[in-house]
Amino acid sequence: MTYALLQGLRVVESSAFIAAPLAGLTLAQYGADVIRVDMIGGGIDYGRLPRLPSGRSLYWTGLNKAKRSIAIDLKRPEGRELVQALVTAPDHAGQEGGVLLTNIGTPWLAHEVLAARRVDLISCTVQGNGDGSTAVDYTVHCATGYPAVTGGATPERPVNQVMPAWDIACAYHAAFALMAAVDRRRRSGKGAELKLALSDLAFTMLSHLGVLAEAEVLGQERPSIGNHLYGAFGRDFATADGRRVMVVGISAGQWRALVQDCGIGDAIADLQSRTGLDLDDEAQRYEARDAIASIIEPWVGARTYGQVAAQLDQHRVCWGPYQTAREALMNDPRASLANPVFERITTPGVGPHLAAGAAVRVGREERMPTRPAPLLGADTDEVLHDVLGLAGSEIGRLHDTGVVAGPDRDPTTRNA
Repeated sequence: MTYALLQGLRVVESSAFIAAPLAGLTLAQYGADVIRVDMIGGGIDYGRLPRLPSGRSLYWTGLNKAKRSIAIDLKRPEGRELVQALVTAPDHAGQEGGVLLTNIGTPWLAHEVLAARRVDLISCTVQGNGDGSTAVDYTVHCATGYPAVTGGATPERPVNQVMPAWDIACAYHAAFALMAAVDRRRRSGKGAELKLALSDLAFTMLSHLGVLAEAEVLGQERPSIGNHLYGAFGRDFATADGRRVMVVGISAGQWRALVQDCGIGDAIADLQSRTGLDLDDEAQRYEARDAIASIIEPWVGARTYGQVAAQLDQHRVCWGPYQTAREALMNDPRASLANPVFERITTPGVGPHLAAGAAVRVGREERMPTRPAPLLGADTDEVLHDVLGLAGSEIGRLHDTGVVAGPDRDPTTRNA
């Protein structure tokens, strides 16, 4: 579902991969009119895996829901002029424009170039590194220290994080920064040039989470502890029928629920007596993590997954199942229509499928169905007419000369 909270705001997005497209998707899910600009035939991420046999990318369609698509030959001056005009078009018909979101560093989309045409322009450029050099999530993550401590790793045998966490955090940071700049412009009339580097996001997060201070002030490296939770108690356990669950006791309430549920109060009291540790303190629970795990492990191992789940739920223990994406799709109500953030949509070239809208649930706000990701260039004519006021004859000329294109044919019908 999408909301109308940002209705009336127009954003032009020229981007690829994850961070910038996800930022645009976030804005679109809250009602902004996000116009995605692509090369005719698609940009460098248009066919990224996973994709259907037809070639339609589920990656691209997932990140470009709720947006409009315009296909332009960006190698030609006339095509670039169209994009510049779209970004700097004056506000009209209740729409506030002058907002650019990009991670493609091209001189003709530079802030100073566009601001010469619209002084209150707001641009947000997502970069790899702050000096403008290239980087992606994997090349940033490897430098944060986390791969040396993930899943029992060592500095000699690092373990990468496969979820693009820095891309995701960068996307939401970019969306927030853009809206902060829009808010200021509405109050002061000032534009803004925003630059957000993926690596800056990662290393600032190391500071926010105390990791850099731990290295500097305490002079220590974070240890590699397998699937234990750092700083309190939490670990994975195997059930009698071969499933695995993650059980956590961070807060005092979570810890008490876990001890009560497993009936291990006497064993925990004995452990405290033998070690002199106060296991009501989360840091001391972390110190005793292996001993605590050895007490819980046989309790979980003697029961089936169903029995463990029912027991943990009964006492409101903080826990979660290990499952694949397909298992989540089939069995977890959080990834189903039972969760109001999901709906079924029909995407051109993909067909009907489950899709997520905005993750925030807005009380009493009218929700609107999510618009599926368009075929490439599906909105070319509409955007050129609505935003730039071009007549049908001029739009036809642009098509005839190959400056613009669209819509791309539905990939499922290409061989029909």
